[in-house]
Amino acid sequence: MRTSSILFIFFIVASVSLMAQKQVPDYRKLHYLSEEEMLMPLTTALDFVETDPPNSEVRNVAEFDQMQSVLVRYPFGVPISLIKEMAEETEVITIVASTGEQQAVETVYTSNGVNLENTAYLIAPSDSYWVRDYGPWFVFDGDKNPGIVDFPYNRPRLNDNNIPAAVAAYLDIELYGMNVYHTGGNYMCDGMGQSASTDLVWEENTQLTTEEIDVMFLDYLGIEDYHVRPDPLDDYIKHIDCWGKFLSPGKVLIGQVPSADYRYADFEDAANYFASTISSYGKPYEVIRVYTPGDYPYTPYTNSLILNKKVFVPITGSQWDDEAIATYEEAMPGYEIVGILPGDDGWLNTDALHCRTKGVADIGMLYINHIPLLGNVGYLENYEITAKINIASNQPIYNDSVLIYYSINEEEYEVTNMTYLGSDEWTGTISGIIPGDEIDYYLYASDWSGRQSNHPYIGQPDPHEFKPFGGPVTQLEMNPDTVLFLTYEDLWNGKELNIVNISDDTVKINNITEYGSVFMWYVEEMPELPYFLPENDTLKLNILCDIPVSFLGELIGDTMFITTPMQTYEQLIMADSDILSSTTDNTIDNFRVFPNPFKTNVNFNFYSETEEVTTLRIFNIKGQVVFQSQTMMFSGNNNISWNGKSQQGADLPKGIYFYEVELGSKKEKGKVVLSK
Repeated sequence: MRTSSILFIFFIVASVSLMAQKQVPDYRKLHYLSEEEMLMPLTTALDFVETDPPNSEVRNVAEFDQMQSVLVRYPFGVPISLIKEMAEETEVITIVASTGEQQAVETVYTSNGVNLENTAYLIAPSDSYWVRDYGPWFVFDGDKNPGIVDFPYNRPRLNDNNIPAAVAAYLDIELYGMNVYHTGGNYMCDGMGQSASTDLVWEENTQLTTEEIDVMFLDYLGIEDYHVRPDPLDDYIKHIDCWGKFLSPGKVLIGQVPSADYRYADFEDAANYFASTISSYGKPYEVIRVYTPGDYPYTPYTNSLILNKKVFVPITGSQWDDEAIATYEEAMPGYEIVGILPGDDGWLNTDALHCRTKGVADIGMLYINHIPLLGNVGYLENYEITAKINIASNQPIYNDSVLIYYSINEEEYEVTNMTYLGSDEWTGTISGIIPGDEIDYYLYASDWSGRQSNHPYIGQPDPHEFKPFGGPVTQLEMNPDTVLFLTYEDLWNGKELNIVNISDDTVKINNITEYGSVFMWYVEEMPELPYFLPENDTLKLNILCDIPVSFLGELIGDTMFITTPMQTYEQLIMADSDILSSTTDNTIDNFRVFPNPFKTNVNFNFYSETEEVTTLRIFNIKGQVVFQSQTMMFSGNNNISWNGKSQQGADLPKGIYFYEVELGSKKEKGKVVLSK
């Protein structure tokens, strides 16, 4: 009996001990946070200053854009072999805490054969070597001035959090503060207005709505499409660089696990999401898969570093190393793919060389912004190629150096000049093509600073490719073939026009006209142009018409023009002139709306001959009443104002709203723009 009791007690104690051990985090695995840091309040540790965003047309620099340097931190988290390889062609800036540390690093570099001519030092205290996570995010504003967007680092490490400001001072460029908790390992961008993160960004910013985060990313980084995705890795860190990576504006690398892995469906969902998402090139992303089954020896192959024309891939001695290198070589022809074995700190699936390095953008960058022709395109005698070339060096461009290199059916490359149109726009023509030809092409430019640039970045080894087919073909179909306004309700509610892509490829819509020449019609919510309409998809437009005309007793017509690179489509818009003219009847005297657009209050000013009850209704773009008031107006001049809030007093989002003012039997309708 005693023996049984002792065994029972031993069992209870052992069970409790095991439970306690299970509840204690593995701080080596969760090395991003020590136990002390996990208990430290984040907000009390950080020194962060929020600022206004850059001016308009801001561009967030991509990892595969031109870099002038790369950041690492001492004590190192990367092997000397990586630093030596990077310093062959690119400056390595080492973050050190003091001149004494700098001297120690110089000794290490000298003894290991690092090219000292390509080394520099940033003397600033730091807490960890995960430079990617706390390092600077580079942007260019609308005037091509370089800057850094800072953010409160999502770790309670004051020194790390201050590194972006130190880099901005070191480079003598502007520093912007975006008040969104974030980390560089959970962020990637394509350099053309798209970026991606896991939903960690939402979890760490509960003080903001997802819409507010999107607005801040647009304002500070120029990100129009922010892809926030669930994390398929199912790991504490939830960083996107543990399973995905933009290789170019049109290519994305996604990890792959065995079908027996419980995460398999989540990884496939991630790949399928990007494969069905339109990239900045106007086509769905080309998704490349790299096998990353994990476990020891680890396979952190997406955690690589693109540094100009080299790609550094972490390898660990896994049987999958060679396959990963081959995947990069096939996906990124022309780049030098370099496998890097870990140093003493090792690589983990969630922490490899991407986490511990950070490119420094070329602050005098010569950047070519171009949406290429890709895949099957309708046949044209001449293909117009357009691009914007942004020069940040303040040095002029060589006008005769802006070129299109193109090859027909893998023959030798030909070259043609591009012509300057003004406002950074250039155009050139590829000619001499017949249906069925296969065309490879890339763009080139150089400026007086000595910089040269290609598009795509690598140039000839991986050019843009397109293939003309057939003669001129109809790609779009309009439904209905005539937009017809016959009733007063038509004027208010609008008439739907469906633009249907009946081709087997994405169609680029360059322009859609509105505000007709015969009578006033307009598109309620014009899509951002150019608009890329996917195969078998429909663009729905609501056409509104609410401006009186002088015609009477007949149908009057106007034309909308929808333009693609292949042709211009004409859409007939007609209205019964009686209902248009009837909108002039019983209008309110001296009716004015100001200011419009407005931020805080919009005024409806008018004259009334007698005392009348006046009703104001505000509708959103869905036709829903969001605000209504009734007020007794006296004879003479009167004014009603609306403060941009709902009936319940809540702030409404900025955008287009419609008003209706009734004064007895008289009525006025129109639209106002809330711009706050």
